[in-house]
Amino acid sequence: MSRPGSSPTQIVRSGTLVGIGLMLLGVFMFAMNDVMGKWLVATYSVGQVLLLRSIAALMVLLPIMRQRKVPFAIPPQPGLHAVRITLSTLEVACFYWAVTYLPLADVMTYYLAGPIYVAAFAAFWLGERIDKPRILAIAVGFVGVLIALRPSPATLSLPALIALAGSLFYSLLMITTRKLRDTDDATLVFGQILGALIFGLVAAPLAWVTPGPLDLAGLFLLGIVSMAAHVCVNRSLKIAPASVVAPYQYTLIVWAIVLGYLFFGDVVGFWTLVGAAVICAAGVALILLEREAARRGREAKDIETPVLPEA
Repeated sequence: MSRPGSSPTQIVRSGTLVGIGLMLLGVFMFAMNDVMGKWLVATYSVGQVLLLRSIAALMVLLPIMRQRKVPFAIPPQPGLHAVRITLSTLEVACFYWAVTYLPLADVMTYYLAGPIYVAAFAAFWLGERIDKPRILAIAVGFVGVLIALRPSPATLSLPALIALAGSLFYSLLMITTRKLRDTDDATLVFGQILGALIFGLVAAPLAWVTPGPLDLAGLFLLGIVSMAAHVCVNRSLKIAPASVVAPYQYTLIVWAIVLGYLFFGDVVGFWTLVGAAVICAAGVALILLEREAARRGREAKDIETPVLPEA
C-alpha cells in the first residue's frame, strides 16, 4: 500500500528497489543452495541428494498449490511437458555431478551461458527474428564460453563436458518453458520436482548412505532454500521491470567465486574469470537490447534469465 501523497514515479521507483532487493536476495540464496549441494554430494550420491531435496521441496510446494487451487491434472501438451521434465532432471543431475569435481564458479560460468544459447536457438526452433546487434552479442557470448572452456585435451575433462552438457540441457529447458508459458508456474515447478524425485527414487538405492541428523537437515534445507529463492526471483520479476532486475542475476558468479573460495578453497583460473566476464557482458547486452527494442515499440521477445540451474 502506498503512502498518502506518493507520486506515481515514487511508487514505481519504490517497487523497482524492492524488486532489485528481492532479486539480490534470491540470487544469494541460490548461491548458498549451490554451496550446500556441493558439500553434500561429496558424501552422498547425486540420486540421494535429489531424492531428499525433492521431498523437502514438495513439502513446501504442495500446500502452496492447494491454497492457490492449482489442479493436479495432466496439463495440455503432455508430450512437451514430459520433454521439459526430462531436460530439467538431466540439467540438475549434471550440475550436481559436475560440482563434485569442479570449482563452483567454473560450473556456474557454463550455466550462465544458457541465455546465450537460448537467444541463438530461438531463431531456429521458435522462429524468432534476431537483428545484427543480437547476433553480435550472441557471438561474443560464445567466445566467452570458449575462453572459459579453453578446449584442449587437458581442459576437456569429463566433469567439464558434463557441466557443458548440463548448460545445454538448461538452455533447451528454457526454450520448452517458453513454449509452455501459458502453464501455471506452480505446475511447471511441480513437474520439475517430480522428475528429480523419480530420478532419485531410481538412483538413490544404488549408492545409499544413511545420513545423520545434521546432514539430513542439510538435505531437506537444500530443497526449502531452493524454493524460497525461486519465490524471491519470480516475485522480483513481477513487481519490477525484467530489464532492470535481470542483470542483477549475474551477481551469482561473484557469489560462486567468493563462497567457493571460503568453503572449499577453490581458486578460479584467470581464463575462467575472463570467460565469465565476457559471458555476463553478452548476457547483459542482450537484456539491454531487449529493453531498447521494447522502448521503440517493436515486438518484445522474452530474454530468459540465467538463474535456476536447479529446480
